[in-house]
Amino acid sequence: MNKYEDLFKEYPCKQTDAEVKAEVERILAENFEANNNVEVYKQCLSQIDLTSLNGADTESKIVGMVNKVNNFKANFPHLPNVAAICVYPALVPVVKRQLAQNVGIASVSGGFPASQTFLEVKVAETAMAVLEGATEIDVVISIGKFLEGKYEEVYEELDEIKASCRDAHFKVILETGALETAENIKKASVLAMASGADFIKTSTGKIPVAATVEATYVMCQAIKEWHEKTGMKVAYKPAGGISTTEDAVKHYTIVKAILGKDWLNNKMFRFGASRLANNLLSSIEGKEIKYF
Repeated sequence: MNKYEDLFKEYPCKQTDAEVKAEVERILAENFEANNNVEVYKQCLSQIDLTSLNGADTESKIVGMVNKVNNFKANFPHLPNVAAICVYPALVPVVKRQLAQNVGIASVSGGFPASQTFLEVKVAETAMAVLEGATEIDVVISIGKFLEGKYEEVYEELDEIKASCRDAHFKVILETGALETAENIKKASVLAMASGADFIKTSTGKIPVAATVEATYVMCQAIKEWHEKTGMKVAYKPAGGISTTEDAVKHYTIVKAILGKDWLNNKMFRFGASRLANNLLSSIEGKEIKYF
């Protein structure tokens, strides 16, 4: 038995998908309506990583997005701004140069989104993104290695990338849609936290299955158990496919039910989203808004 199997033994990883689905349905049936209100919509808005991760992204497009964030309080003085702006590494300097508000600068790194490149490239790309101004780094685990049971290699890669983050927050993406089962998602969550993740994140948004409420349930359970055993609080970020206010409230409801109020802030809970911001604004204001 290797040390990673021993690690997984400390956390119940043998949940079935059916059990998870039933628990999610119960939590939402009991709690969704209580959270489906404007104050929660505002809270969710404040937790968004406003994201643009497209091959066709240009400097002018990113400048426009940053200016929307810069001017947000002038247009919506009664509402909280987003938590961070997330872009590809080469566009971090653009965000850094243009940003005038106190929000995070997040960069994907490590061969995003497939993570199929050399470790040296992942480490160098991460270090360069931080040097250029990224305060948060989002990387994907080596999914193929994880699925082959090469847990030590996955851990050591994440550990090295974490070191190259320096003071930037380290957000580890599991790509839960590719992991497929609740057991795999739980194991990957534990492995990521053991490697030093400040956040664990569901998805890249680049494959058909992105953030699901079931993945949120499993990952939040892992975070809760990790906190109970180690005293360390790891943050959570569902990302990919969360576009409607209803979607956001469902994920919020599960996080609240499992992790409690200490996680209901933009230091401990983020949404990786682009379309969600406008939909939340529309729900808050009671009319269609296309600001972002």
